[in-house]
Amino acid sequence: MKSIYQEAMDLKEELIANRRTLHQIPEVGLELPQTSAFIAAKLEEIGIPCKISEKNSHVTAMLGSGDPNEACILLRSDMDALPGTEESGLDFASTNGCMHACAHDIHAASLLGAAKILKAHEDELDGTVKLLFQSGEEVFHGAETAIREGILQNPPVQAAFAMHMFSFVPFGTISYHYHPMASVYGFRITVKGKGAHGSAPEASVSPINAAVQIYQGLQELIAREIPGSKEVVLTIGKFESGSAANVIPAEAVMEGTLRAFDNDIREFMIRRITEVAEGIALAYRATAEVTKLSDCPALVNDPGLTEEILGYIRDAREDLVITDDYHALGSEDFAFFSQEVPSCYLPLGGTYGNGYPVYYEHNPKIRYSEDNLPTAAGTYALTALKWLENHREK
Repeated sequence: MKSIYQEAMDLKEELIANRRTLHQIPEVGLELPQTSAFIAAKLEEIGIPCKISEKNSHVTAMLGSGDPNEACILLRSDMDALPGTEESGLDFASTNGCMHACAHDIHAASLLGAAKILKAHEDELDGTVKLLFQSGEEVFHGAETAIREGILQNPPVQAAFAMHMFSFVPFGTISYHYHPMASVYGFRITVKGKGAHGSAPEASVSPINAAVQIYQGLQELIAREIPGSKEVVLTIGKFESGSAANVIPAEAVMEGTLRAFDNDIREFMIRRITEVAEGIALAYRATAEVTKLSDCPALVNDPGLTEEILGYIRDAREDLVITDDYHALGSEDFAFFSQEVPSCYLPLGGTYGNGYPVYYEHNPKIRYSEDNLPTAAGTYALTALKWLENHREK
């Protein structure tokens, strides 16, 4: 009898083909009509009924009994992309101004492979497997909307599992940590002043000047108000103002993110961002308004579930290297699931190799190894089968 990983290896060419199709039709945000239609068509080919959300394009499906009195596990992959022009040089690179620069095409293709394996073993499932192909992860709204639409209910989910391929994690490695990803608070600061001609700055209230001082003040928060032992990052990644060299504009806009693991520090920093922005703007005769753009909690892996799933992998794949060192200040909206049910999120090595430079996620030149697609698909399928087998009694 073939192992689950052998079955996944038999699907390698199909996994690669699905991945490359998805890679060429990247879409961003919550509305992914082409992507969700492709996923749904593939599930129907396998013989798995599915549903596309009218509100946010995520695709959901179930295998197994559907009995609310039996165990139920959720397998989740994300499938949205990022805006930007791809510069990977791949033959199947996207050309529509968006790009799968964070491996979500690989995640979706992997879960499609797992779905095919699980369908072949459906009579062995001791309960229910829910599949979620999620939109909107990059904007930190997809998981929340899926939860609000009831993905964790009917039947109720007792455990959730997800994987993510990373270019900087070595090929053949699965990493983990009980606190793998930080929270993220995304914000916009709109600074308003008074415009004037560039030759008469005394007639203006320069929002650029005020915004620059706010920027400096925000960096001082990390340097002077946060203990050195705490892991906190505050980044301003967008700063826009004006349209002409000889005109002082009336408005400047900054956007940034705050990342942290400690919730008390996070709440303190959110309050101080507003206080610093408003206070400094007032000192320069301007006004500042802080608007929340996103708010995602830290991702927490349930220790018991994580050790259990790692045990399945170790028993099945002695060749895989498993490390406990993935603890990053990046963020992931699978965190919303970890707030609701015991969850496990495992990073998978995706280093491209072949002498190609390692670029980090969201870089337009990034490439991922497709050789680990069977490992990802097999791990999804193995996790569902073994977890249901071990949790027959709900």
